[in-house]
Amino acid sequence: MAQPSFSRYLPWLVTAPAALVALPYSIWVSGGFGLLFVLGWMDFKQTKQAVRRNYPLTGRIRYGLEYIRPEIRQYFLEDDEQKLPFSRNQRALVYARSKVQNDKRGFGSIMDMYGPQTEWITHSMQPTQLDPKGFRTTVGAHQCHQPYDLSLLNISGMSFGALSPNAVKALNKGAAQGGFAHDTGEGSISKHHREHGGDLIWQIGSGYFGCRTADGQFDPERFAAQAGSPQVKMIELKLSQGAKPGHGGVLPKAKVSAEIADARNVPMGQDCVSPAKHSAFSTPMGMLRFIGQLRELSGGKPVGIKLCVGHPAEWFSVVKAMVETDQTPDFIVVDGSEGGTGAAPIEFADHVGMPLRDGLRLVHNSLVGAGLRDRIRLGASGKVISAFDIARCLALGADWCNSARGFMFALGCIQSRSCHTDHCPTGVATQDPVRQRAIVVTDKAERVYYFHANTLHALADLVGAAGLQKPGDITPEHLMVRNADGHAGTLASSIDTLATGQLLHQESGTRPLPSPFAEFWHASQSGHWGVPAGVSTLPS
Repeated sequence: MAQPSFSRYLPWLVTAPAALVALPYSIWVSGGFGLLFVLGWMDFKQTKQAVRRNYPLTGRIRYGLEYIRPEIRQYFLEDDEQKLPFSRNQRALVYARSKVQNDKRGFGSIMDMYGPQTEWITHSMQPTQLDPKGFRTTVGAHQCHQPYDLSLLNISGMSFGALSPNAVKALNKGAAQGGFAHDTGEGSISKHHREHGGDLIWQIGSGYFGCRTADGQFDPERFAAQAGSPQVKMIELKLSQGAKPGHGGVLPKAKVSAEIADARNVPMGQDCVSPAKHSAFSTPMGMLRFIGQLRELSGGKPVGIKLCVGHPAEWFSVVKAMVETDQTPDFIVVDGSEGGTGAAPIEFADHVGMPLRDGLRLVHNSLVGAGLRDRIRLGASGKVISAFDIARCLALGADWCNSARGFMFALGCIQSRSCHTDHCPTGVATQDPVRQRAIVVTDKAERVYYFHANTLHALADLVGAAGLQKPGDITPEHLMVRNADGHAGTLASSIDTLATGQLLHQESGTRPLPSPFAEFWHASQSGHWGVPAGVSTLPS
């Protein structure tokens, strides 16, 4: 039988005689050893943590190192290109552009040009010069009385409540200065969004915050009153978000301040709940009717949807409903599963939802195949940081991009990943009044403005180098990708594409529908989300 070992207690037990020996010489040193002995005794007696119970005093070292592990990894261990979730080089790029510092790099690239998934844009021997001031796209021209000319880069949805008041103010002031749009997130429009008058995209989620009845249903009168504001340029109906698609949310009552309650039209003293699905509609056709209602109530402003693609058949049901009713949203924002949020369950953040590139290509292709693409503008969001990120999205079918964490970096975010704790060290993602004072609105608004301006300037250089006349000219043929075997080819050669109207006129098509378009298009129905029970998507 093994003899018990008590050596692990020695560092703790030795503090008692050390305190007695030091007493004649220094009461402070003696008191310090005495305090260590008391801490060790507390460790020995507590029942919550096994390591501290077995290793009094010294066990605390383990928890201390674990506490600072993210900082050690970020500052000392991670590679400059290691994206966890954003690399040091990506963050440094935003910091430099937002501060109008040198964003160039000397001595060449540190990327492995021959590694799998290496990407580059093909340049021309006849480059062009472009003015980024004209980088805009018109949303709602097809059916709106008040269409909106949207910048190619805008602030993605982040709610007041997730962000601090000063962060919201700085973002909106920067947007006003730069002439781009600020998505409110589903937390609705707060007084902080209105203070500086920047253009707003009002996002409406399943909680209908800012336009809800007392029992959480959609309130047309409240909606019309908010949507009528000249500051609100577009309405975005959020079906899901990339970081936690298919999952609702709860803001605990302790965090529902008077300002948050006022912005969301919810009572204080109760949890603020975002259901996992909408109550205003239950079918794709119902959703299109609801979008039409929102457009009418807003006075003819563009109304669209935001989603992270899940079941492809559900998306095809929406497309079929558009075809059958001839009703469409004015825009669609595709959010990738790589998108971020203040708090999401691990399983949802890591394993639910379609990544941006796959989702964007599916949505773009299906709209082309249904003959609807020219009526609907497409936005893309999900880890968009650089001009090349924007160019890639445009090549995949997007008309513009949104960025959330890019603008958070411009505010001073250091990727501490403590958004869910209310202990954000830079005051960006917290409601702590002491912490949020770190955000000086006038200074951070300038950084928001310059990040946007310098990124679009870089995009102009990139598009010009390709010899193109405007960003919308970028196609999959302009991007090269190296596959896992080391072979390089155009992005167009590695993705499936549909011809205009190919879904509608398959009998006259020159090529069969590629998977998964054929299976899900045939099986989906406009009156249901996805494939009805008992219907198979497998080819017969």
